[in-house]
Amino acid sequence: MPPDQAPLRFPFRSKHPMLPPDEYALLRKERPLCRASLPNEHSVWLVTRYADVRQVLADPRFSREAITRPDAPRLLPVAAGSKSIFVMDPPEHTRLRKLVGRVFTTRHVDRLRPRIEHLAGAMVSAMAEQGPPADLIAGLAQPLPITVICEMLGVPHQDHLLFREWTDVMLSVSAHSSEEVTAAAAKLRRYLGELIADRQRAPADDLLTTLIKARDESDSLSTEELLAFGETLLMAGYHATTSEIAHAALTLCERPETIRRLHRHRDELPAAVEELLRYSQAGGGVGPIRIAVADMEIGGTTIRAGDAVLPCINSANRDETVFSNAEDLELTRSQNPHLAFGHGIHHCIGAQLGRVELTVALDALLERLGQFTLAVPPDELEWKAGRAFTRPETLPLRW
Repeated sequence: MPPDQAPLRFPFRSKHPMLPPDEYALLRKERPLCRASLPNEHSVWLVTRYADVRQVLADPRFSREAITRPDAPRLLPVAAGSKSIFVMDPPEHTRLRKLVGRVFTTRHVDRLRPRIEHLAGAMVSAMAEQGPPADLIAGLAQPLPITVICEMLGVPHQDHLLFREWTDVMLSVSAHSSEEVTAAAAKLRRYLGELIADRQRAPADDLLTTLIKARDESDSLSTEELLAFGETLLMAGYHATTSEIAHAALTLCERPETIRRLHRHRDELPAAVEELLRYSQAGGGVGPIRIAVADMEIGGTTIRAGDAVLPCINSANRDETVFSNAEDLELTRSQNPHLAFGHGIHHCIGAQLGRVELTVALDALLERLGQFTLAVPPDELEWKAGRAFTRPETLPLRW
C-alpha cells in the first residue's frame, strides 16, 4: 500500500495495555512508513520496522530540538524553548550529556547497587510482613525508583511524594488538562529553584550540588539548563522504571512456570530482564517525535525537511525480521538488540540504572516472596490511562 494513503489516527488503541496495538504488525508488513494524525491534528510519519526506527534514532538529520517550537507536533507537553537534554541537539546535547554522564556510568551505578538492594529488600520485606495481598505499585514499583533518583539529586525524603504528584501530572498525554500540566510544572520548577538555593548555601554530596558547581565554577551550565536537568532526571528516573517493574512483574505473574524457573535459577535474571524490556509495552507506543532538517529516504520513502517522524520503538521491538518468535516471551533469548532504551546520541542516559533497579526489584520479589502471583483476576486491574507510561493503579500480589 502506498504511504500516502489517508492518515491513521494515533495513538492506536490496544486490546490490552500489556499488548501492542494490532496496527503495528500490519504496518510493519504493509505500510512501514505511513502518515498519522495526532490528537492535536498535527501530522507525523509513523516508523514501525526495526531497521527504519534504528536509522531514525541514529540519524543526526532528525532534530529533537525542533519539537520545542510552539507549532511543532507533540504527544507530550514540551515547553517552547525547553532546555531539557531530552530535546536538545548537538553541540548543546553533547556538552550536557558529558557533564552528567559520569554519574550514570556502569561503574558508578554498581557503587549504588548495595543501596538499591537494601531499599528493595526492605520494601519487599514490609510487603511480606503485611501479608498477602500486598500492592506492588505502592510497596515497591513507585517508592524504589523515586527514592533512588531523589537521593541521587539530594531531594529530602519528606518531599518525595510531592515530586511523584507533580511528575504524574506532567507526563500526562490526555489524563490532565494543559492548565493542570502547566501548574504542576510551575510547582516543580519553583521547588527546584528553592532546593538549588539551599544547596548553594549548604553543598552536599549529591548530583544537584555537582550541577550547581558546574554552573557557578566552570560556566558549563546555565540556570535554565540546571532546572531542566532536575526536572528531566526526576521524571525519567521515576516513571519509566516504575512502569517497567509493574509490567515485568505482571508478565511473570501470567507465566507461573517462568517464576518457578527464575526462583531456582537466579543467574538467568539479567537475560530475563533484557527480554522483559523488549517485550514490555510500558512506554505505550508514545515515542520521541523528531523533525527532519533535510530531505532523506527512510525505508524507500522520501521524508522532506520539516516533516515530523515518530519512531515506534514498541513496534520495532516486535519486528519478526530481527527477533525470532517476536510475539513470544523468551527469557533465555541470547541475541536481544532491543531498543527499549533508544539508540544513538539520545540512548537513555539512565539505562544502566534502570536495568539495575528492575533486576534488583525482581530479585527481591523472588527472594522474599518466592512464587508470587496476581491476587485478583487480571480483568479487575484498573489501568492508568492518558499517560506516557502505562501501569495499573494497583497490582495486588499473593504468595
